[in-house]
Amino acid sequence: MKAIQITEAGRVQLADVPEPTPKEGEVLVKIKYAGFCGSDLNTYLGKNPMVRLPVIPGHEIGAVIEAAGAHTPAHIKPGMACTLNPYTACGNCPSCRNGRPNACRDNQTLGVQRDGAMCEYLAVPWEKVIADEHISCRDFCLVEPMSVGFHAVSRAAVTDSDTVMVIGCGMIGVGAIVRATLRGARTIAVDVDDDKLALARQLGAAHVINSQKEDVHERLQSFTDGFGPDTVIEAVGAPVTYRMAVSEVAFTGRVICIGYAKEETAFDTKWFVQKELDIRGSRNAMPTDFRAVMEYLKRGNCPVDKLITAIYPPSQAQAALESWKASPAKVFRILISFEASN
Repeated sequence: MKAIQITEAGRVQLADVPEPTPKEGEVLVKIKYAGFCGSDLNTYLGKNPMVRLPVIPGHEIGAVIEAAGAHTPAHIKPGMACTLNPYTACGNCPSCRNGRPNACRDNQTLGVQRDGAMCEYLAVPWEKVIADEHISCRDFCLVEPMSVGFHAVSRAAVTDSDTVMVIGCGMIGVGAIVRATLRGARTIAVDVDDDKLALARQLGAAHVINSQKEDVHERLQSFTDGFGPDTVIEAVGAPVTYRMAVSEVAFTGRVICIGYAKEETAFDTKWFVQKELDIRGSRNAMPTDFRAVMEYLKRGNCPVDKLITAIYPPSQAQAALESWKASPAKVFRILISFEASN
């Protein structure tokens, strides 16, 4: 079968690899669409230390169940559209024992620590299959990245009395905006791109700030009666945005960190103590977050077409990554379609 491989920094090839056979308790899925995410772009740029090359990227998946191995539940039927939970959980580390397998110490995400879904077929344990007849294969690709933003809002324990600032309006950031808005919070979106801010407003943001053109502190003070937001969700992963989160959040507020900063970040730690902040990491997502995103998508009011920037065939995977590299601020999600090759 055909598979996309990142073989070294800046090089992608279309390779022939063996087609998997489902073992007992596994399901064979036919990949229809797979999305490139920020970790895949970093792998392509040679900036992802968690990856060993060559690797098949992809963990944002829209597929169809092709066949089920022995001892799989009856509700898993061929022909059903689905996505996959791309994470693993060892069951023994502190995270797993504490009921938070999304942060498993030994997690291996598809396309990162192990080969991913940018191939024609994939065999996975049946427990990883998440099916729903009311969501298309294409739209299923949005579930995993949006669920990461949904999970960050859960980590922040956001309620309808909160003001939530989300820094970064990519796919994960807009997921956080949607979830915070669904919980009744007032949301403030911060980004450097006006198009992304316009979409953030469409998705529920009450206020938007272009941090390249406006004074973030001054705008926030005017929106929050001089107090600052109760929660700040950092979805960029840059020293400047991490420091912004800590300096702008209200006293006794919560800072939720999703983005990985690629360099060490220095803080004025007095704010940690004087504000008595809760600073929490947020990693991956839980099954409940996947289900919440799916219920949101089934409402039919998500502007899905605006979240999918482009769709490429497998043969143009390198061109897809090059286009993202050239205009990173303009991309939400790029999908690879295996429809023609299946």
